Amino acid sequence: MYVSQKNITLPEPDTIVWKYLDLSKFLDLLLCKQLFMARADKFKDQYEGTFSEPTHGEMKKIAQGNPEFLQRYKRHRQKVVISSWHINEYESYAMWQIFTQNSEGLAIQSTVGRLQEALAPDNKYEQHIGAVNYIDYKKEFIPFDDMFFPFLFKRKSFQYEGEIRIISDLTKHDETINDGVKIDVDINRLIEKIYIHPKSENWYKNLVFQLMEELGFNFTIEKSDLESDILI
Repeated sequence: MYVSQKNITLPEPDTIVWKYLDLSKFLDLLLCKQLFMARADKFKDQYEGTFSEPTHGEMKKIAQGNPEFLQRYKRHRQKVVISSWHINEYESYAMWQIFTQNSEGLAIQSTVGRLQEALAPDNKYEQHIGAVNYIDYKKEFIPFDDMFFPFLFKRKSFQYEGEIRIISDLTKHDETINDGVKIDVDINRLIEKIYIHPKSENWYKNLVFQLMEELGFNFTIEKSDLESDILI
């Protein structure tokens, strides 16, 4: 396993990051001790892994007489997998709304340094960590001298995501990638704290505590800062 920061913006190791997910996905992470990485072209954003208009115009000039040049980049989206995290010092109300349903779900709090340490050294895939840059796709240029760059730029409309990504390029691996792959991680290094959905009911909170105890995990479970204790 190799974590590269070459030409990639990476925040300081103590930068706080979050992953918001439902209970089933969280349990899958704990039981398998594997982190799911989604195939890039399966994301809802159709621009995922594509280039901005100025870059595409430049690439079309290069591709004249060599149509394979552009096709290679299109196929590449099917071979790149991503795990997305949210950079924020605090909980995000918006992230709870987007990634959880029915007032149920959890948030993993970690740090950039913990992400780096949690990636198992014997993984067969190389992992690269980088923060996403949010740009105007009609005006700004995305470099294409590195195959990872298209996956580290998004439109300004997504700036609220404050995203940092773990990215793997599986091009050299002769295997079928459906929705994505799972990679081995050190769970205890990955997770610093767990937050329970701020609007969850007591039975759900008790269920989370019970599951952690039965599975033998002793993570710190925090009450959401968004849970109301009205002071008058």
